Amino acid sequence: MRTEAKSPRYQGLDAWPPREILEALLERQFSALAAVRAALPALEAAALAARDRLSNGGRLAYAGAGTSGRLALLDAVELFPTFGWPKERTLVFLAGGERAAFEAVEEAEDDEAAGRAAGARLEPSDVLVGVSASGRTPFVLGAVSAAKEKGALTLGIAHNLGSPLLALAEHPILLDTGPEVIAGSTRLAAGTAQKVALNLFSTLVMTLLGGVHDNLMVGVVPTNEKLRRRAAAIVAEIAGVDEAEAKKALERAGFEVKTAVLVARGLSPEEARARLQAAGGRLREALK
Repeated sequence: MRTEAKSPRYQGLDAWPPREILEALLERQFSALAAVRAALPALEAAALAARDRLSNGGRLAYAGAGTSGRLALLDAVELFPTFGWPKERTLVFLAGGERAAFEAVEEAEDDEAAGRAAGARLEPSDVLVGVSASGRTPFVLGAVSAAKEKGALTLGIAHNLGSPLLALAEHPILLDTGPEVIAGSTRLAAGTAQKVALNLFSTLVMTLLGGVHDNLMVGVVPTNEKLRRRAAAIVAEIAGVDEAEAKKALERAGFEVKTAVLVARGLSPEEARARLQAAGGRLREALK
């Protein structure tokens, strides 16, 4: 596996000057981004397929272990505050459970049965993103295999060509980051590529589902003062009203930004929600 290989380029690393170590680490981060660029067609196809499932009430699930699992968890928890994606439609299958979010539970990644039990919870309308640097993690393979049997859409993100995860998933996404500066430490280049790829995938999916208008996060959930100011500014810009009117519209709309835009344009909250529902949650269509 290329992710486990030792690169001669970094032989004697521990004896290098600190600045040269940093330069080597940064150099590999750039190559991680190049690996994601090569995967853009696969990410686009996966996002379009996921959009179709999720627009019919499906859930978005993630499965991973170790660093890969924690990066998947990070992507998942940001969907509600950023895009208003419902918490009940987000699932994270993390090998080792909640404890593994805060400490290494390395043995849990070998529990294929636990992965299968998690993946078996999914339904045909759901989407599962399996993430594994090696592409061989038993927990992730079990989850993806069971989800696929249930009819869910499956994505596999891995870093080794020909790995089992890429062969198993309906949408294989290869991030060919190659050997790490520190051999086998996939929290480095592989981890960076995973974070970027997950970011791109989920942001595109949420944009396709109506969480973005222009380049504004109209699905934002304003749970603090900073976000309430941001929400008011978004409503004011799109609806063409001043900030005071935007705040009133937000209050009438229960702080739902898309609803508030339509309220500021003269609709009642009920009319606004009905129009958004008819438009599939996409504000641009609701404004026409």
